[in-house]
Amino acid sequence: MGAAELHTHLVGGLTTVSRAWAITRTDGIRLGFTDHDRDLSFDGLVFKADSGLSARAVSQATGLSVDNSEAMGALSASGISEADISAGRYDGADVVAWLVNWADVSARRVMFRGTIGEVRRGNGAFHAELRGLTERLNRPVGRVFQKPCTAVLGDADCGFDLSVGGHLHEGTLVGVEESRVFLAGELAGFSVGWFQRGRLEILTGAARGLIGSIKRDYLRADGERVIEIWEPLRALPVAGDAVRLTAGCDKRFETCRSKFGNHLNFRGFPDLPEEDWITVHPSYAKRLDGGSRR
Repeated sequence: MGAAELHTHLVGGLTTVSRAWAITRTDGIRLGFTDHDRDLSFDGLVFKADSGLSARAVSQATGLSVDNSEAMGALSASGISEADISAGRYDGADVVAWLVNWADVSARRVMFRGTIGEVRRGNGAFHAELRGLTERLNRPVGRVFQKPCTAVLGDADCGFDLSVGGHLHEGTLVGVEESRVFLAGELAGFSVGWFQRGRLEILTGAARGLIGSIKRDYLRADGERVIEIWEPLRALPVAGDAVRLTAGCDKRFETCRSKFGNHLNFRGFPDLPEEDWITVHPSYAKRLDGGSRR
C-alpha cells in the first residue's frame, strides 16, 4: 500500500523523500533515526532527526547473494552512545530501513532489513556493518549426531519451562570481584553447583540486559556463595544490581532426567557408540549381546 503511493510520488518529478532507520536491540529497546531535518513518526516509533545517522546505498543482488551496507553516525547520549556499543547492546540488533515521503509518511517502502554486524568506533563516531537477511544462510544447520544434547536449555527444541520447579533465581548482588566473579549472597533452596553451566543476566544498572555463561557456582571458605562467569561482562555491574540466575545443564542424558525430568525431549544420542567400539574386533569385545553401551 505505502510502496505504491511512494512510487506515484517519485514519478511525479518533485520529491520530498528521506531515509529512516529502526533499530531493535537485543535487550528489546527500539530506536528510530532519520536523515530528515525534522522528526518523523510512523510504525509506532518516533524517528529522531538530530541523530546524525546516515547510511551508504544498499548493495543488493538477485539470488542468494548477501545484501550489505554500512551505517555511520555520531556518538551521543541521546542517540547511540559509546557505552552501549562497548556493552554489546547493538551486536546482532535488527535493522529496518525505509525510503519515506516526509510530507506523507504513509507513502514509504522498506529498502533494507537485516542485522548489525561489526561495529567500529572512534573520534566521536561509529561505523556499523549492516548484514542482510540472506546472511543467515551462511550458518550451518541440521542435527549433529553426538552423545550430548544439542538443544539450549529452555529453547523450542528443549521444551523445558524454566519458570517452574525452582530453576530460576532473582536477587541482588552482594559484591563484584575481578569483573567476572559475583557474590550472590544466600541462595536458599539451591544446592552448590546448581547454576554451574547456566547463565547470569543483569536486570538493573549500567550492565542491564547483559548475559554471561556461568563457569562455576561454589562456596568459598568464608561462606560466601560465588558465581563466576567465563568472560567479563562488557559493562561492569555493582553491588545491589538485580540479577537472574538460570540453572545449568551439562547436556548429559542423566542430568536431563534427574535434574529437569525432561529426558523425553533429550536432543542427543546417548547410546551412540564411540569410534574404538566400532573398530574393535569381536573377539576383544566385553559384551556380545547387542545391548546398550551406556
